[in-house]
Amino acid sequence: MFTERQISAMLGQIARQDVVEIGPEQAAGRAAALAHVAEQYGYAYDRAHRTGHNDMQILVRMYRDPHPGARAREAATIAAHPQAGSGGTVPGMRPGTVKPTPEAEEAVARLRDQIMLDVLAQAADRRQQTFAYGSCAVLALVLLLAGMPIGALVGGAALAAFLWGAFRLGTVRRQRIARRLTGAGFVPVRDETGRQRFVRPGQQLPGHVNPFTA
Repeated sequence: MFTERQISAMLGQIARQDVVEIGPEQAAGRAAALAHVAEQYGYAYDRAHRTGHNDMQILVRMYRDPHPGARAREAATIAAHPQAGSGGTVPGMRPGTVKPTPEAEEAVARLRDQIMLDVLAQAADRRQQTFAYGSCAVLALVLLLAGMPIGALVGGAALAAFLWGAFRLGTVRRQRIARRLTGAGFVPVRDETGRQRFVRPGQQLPGHVNPFTA
C-alpha cells in the first residue's frame, strides 16, 4: 500500500510540476527505482543530496525534459500504464513493488550510480571536510583543558586518521562509480561549482530557466 501511495504522489507531482522531488528515501536503490519511473514520464535526473536527521536520507530532483524523445516516451508510458499508482502496472517495476524488472535493472543501476556520486561528493566537499577536521582540534582542546595532554594528542590524531581514511574511501568509491558511468557511455561534465557530474550523450546539465534547452 505504501508503494502505491508513493507512486501516486509522484505521478501527482508529474502531472502538475516541471520539477519533481523524490524522497526523502533511506536507500539509494529505492530512490533510483523511483527516478527511473519518473524518466519514463519524460523527466531527467538533475541531482541528489542527503537530508533529514543526521543526513541519513536522500532527496532526488528530476526535471521535465522538453526534448521530443522525452515527450514521446511520456505519451507511450501513459498509454501502456494507464492505472499506474492506482493498482495498475508501473513502468519498469515488478507488480506492487519498486523493484526493477530485468529489462530496467541496468538503467536503475546507472541512476543509482549518479545518485551515489552526488551524495558522496556532498560528503567530501570542502565545508564538510573543514568541519570534520575542526572537530579534531576541538576534541584535542577539550582533552588538553581537562589535563590530559597525552589523551589530547592521541585522541586528536586518531580521529584525524579515521576521518582521512573515510574521505579517502569516499574518493575511491567515487572513482569506481565514475568508471562505471563512463563505461556505460555517460559523459563527464562540470557543474557551476566545479563538481564532476555525468550526463547521457547529447544531454546537458539543467539550467535555471529551461533545464534542458541548448
